[in-house]
Amino acid sequence: MKKELLMASALVSTLGVASVAQAVTATMAGSMKVGAEFESADDLGTDSNQVHDQSNFNISLSETTDGGTTISTSFEIVDEGTVSADDDNAIKLTFTDGSALELLNAGNAAGTHAAAVPGAGGEQGVGGTSTNNAPGDLDFAAGSTALGVEWHSAADFLADGLKMSASFSTDNGLAKAAAARLENSWGVGATYVTTAGDSTVTVSGGVADGEIATSGTQATSDKGGFNVGVVAVTGDLTIGVGYGDGDTFVNSTTNGTNQEIDGSVMKAGISYVTGDLTLALGVTAGEGKDGAFGTADTTDDSSDSTSASVTYAVASGVSAVIGYTTVDAQNDGASSTDDGSSWYIGASMSF
Repeated sequence: MKKELLMASALVSTLGVASVAQAVTATMAGSMKVGAEFESADDLGTDSNQVHDQSNFNISLSETTDGGTTISTSFEIVDEGTVSADDDNAIKLTFTDGSALELLNAGNAAGTHAAAVPGAGGEQGVGGTSTNNAPGDLDFAAGSTALGVEWHSAADFLADGLKMSASFSTDNGLAKAAAARLENSWGVGATYVTTAGDSTVTVSGGVADGEIATSGTQATSDKGGFNVGVVAVTGDLTIGVGYGDGDTFVNSTTNGTNQEIDGSVMKAGISYVTGDLTLALGVTAGEGKDGAFGTADTTDDSSDSTSASVTYAVASGVSAVIGYTTVDAQNDGASSTDDGSSWYIGASMSF
């Protein structure tokens, strides 16, 4: 019995030492945002006031093998009224030459290289109940399944300032159902950074394509398209513009029927930092033609928005923001409940 206790103690001790020795490096970051939003809807909507109480907590995990390959991943816990966890994070292998490979939940390379066009801060927005399908993001045509990989080149790939990525995702094996889903996808993207006088100019974009799976009528076009953008930074001034075009879809669980969308979107923005103040202005213009799977996309949707904000750095990690957004939207060629304007005033603390 004494020998068994000694063996058990030794085993526990060994496992404890091993667990400490094998622990990966963890870093933490997060933020807390609290503010009030005041929405003024147009004739078809309803005015509303609400308080936004949002927090997120991110943990990044990383370790380097004896061969120099870094293995990393991360996860995030977000509280925006209901607690949820972001578990769509890939395992990333970064090699000694600077290239990297993401495994599972890797995303689409065309979305990876979508331009980071500056936009207004704050949590303001105009909500509605319409089925407006005008796109609002440059990478709306890029999609992927969880069974995907994405390769990233090292910096200065083939030319100084150039980085490239390529991705592929495949079917998860589920049977086709009435609600359409993305079955597989591929994407390529690139970012090129150069200088022009006192400015740093970043040109980026990507192309994506994917197949839609459904047990009913097939869409006339699969999900896919392209995006391109340019962002220039001169001192404290940042200016950017981007454009995306392509085809996408919403499934029957979203709008009651599978709908295909032929859309395009343009985004432009400017931000300027002066002392503790950051001034930002952004515009988005999205257009889409939607219709049931297998039919011509003839009904017109649109959403044009202009947003502005002033952010003041109160202290290290603490900022106050005032933001404003106005939206002019049309759904199926008629006025939409997505019309209106919104104010936001709030503060955030981050670490």
